[in-house]
Amino acid sequence: MDIVDKQTRSRMMSGIKGKDTQPEMKVRRFLHGRGFRYRLHEKSLPGSPDICLPRYRVVIFVHGCFWHRHEGCSLSYVPASNQDRWLAKFQKNIERDHKYIEAVIQEGWRVIVLWECGLRSNETERLDWLPDEIKRDNGAVRVEWPQQ
Repeated sequence: MDIVDKQTRSRMMSGIKGKDTQPEMKVRRFLHGRGFRYRLHEKSLPGSPDICLPRYRVVIFVHGCFWHRHEGCSLSYVPASNQDRWLAKFQKNIERDHKYIEAVIQEGWRVIVLWECGLRSNETERLDWLPDEIKRDNGAVRVEWPQQ
């Protein structure tokens, strides 16, 4: 049972942004402050990654734990009402994410997936590992943080 009426819920859901979210802005400010230059939502790449660093052939997807289903995360709950619809939607999101990440990797890019829950605190030290990971060419094609 929803605690708000249908119109209110619809208005609330339509206000959820897909670009320029707080976690994404936090990563962008962090990278820019350390001298990295990047492109946003690069349409020429599958899935239009949130951040694209062409110099390093690295893309960064900043995923919300709820919509992209961060396994084991408390933010990745299933709403009580209309669960079948939600589960089907979440499954499509997971499949689409997997398809886009694999396609970007096939094009020769490295992928970093940053989850919302790892970006919630105001401590920028939590991202101190990111510049080294971007510059590193260790053969890893996909890195997730925090790890599942």
